[in-house]
Amino acid sequence: METLPFEIGETAHALRKAFDRRAVGLGVTRAQWKVLFKLERRPGLRQIELADLLDIEPITLSRIVDRLEEAGLVERAADPADRRAWRLHVTRKAQPLIEKLHNVADEMIAEAFAGIDAEHIEITRAVLGRVRENASRAAPMNRASNQ
Repeated sequence: METLPFEIGETAHALRKAFDRRAVGLGVTRAQWKVLFKLERRPGLRQIELADLLDIEPITLSRIVDRLEEAGLVERAADPADRRAWRLHVTRKAQPLIEKLHNVADEMIAEAFAGIDAEHIEITRAVLGRVRENASRAAPMNRASNQ
């Protein structure tokens, strides 16, 4: 059981690398396609919210968004509730690229899950969902005990 989290992480890593190999010719980095996918699913996120979701530093996200904005793929809009904050949206120009990225993902997923029964996939989804739920309820780390 103790190696299971490692195996889950390794599987996620293998899936990301497989996607990267297929998407390399589309002109976006992994960090950029992750931003595009998140914003497609959740338009209007504030930069700080998106950085938190992607588990990256806000300054790192700002640089990624700068490049995507320069390419015309993402736009920043002032947050009406907080003039210091930006809301992020993918642009129409980004839609064909996002569609290609989805096609790449569909192909990769079909290959990665080939030969696995749909029932087993659903069971795995349910188990992983429960693990995420359990992990999110875990007690917060006591910073003092970590020093």
